[in-house]
Amino acid sequence: MAQQKYVIPSHLDDPELIGLWTLDEFLAMVAPFIWGILSQHIIIGIASGGAAWWGLRKAKAGRTASWLLHWAYWHLPAGLTGLNATPPSYLRLMAG
Repeated sequence: MAQQKYVIPSHLDDPELIGLWTLDEFLAMVAPFIWGILSQHIIIGIASGGAAWWGLRKAKAGRTASWLLHWAYWHLPAGLTGLNATPPSYLRLMAG
């Protein structure tokens, strides 16, 4: 049997992984852990890191991370996400 000359990847849109986690899950897990180490509350850091990872995983629930950004843009106060006022209706395609 002849060897194939070209290989087509089967997973083009998979997110980058660090170990078993995506980048946002990894940061949600590691940031509280590092805080726990720096504040000498390692057990609390491990628990809050696990809770943050679990919560982010449940919030995403099969959707992409951009879904959370879109939700935050429309539902959080203006100072957190940068939406100072609702854009006019004729610009709704530019708003996301």
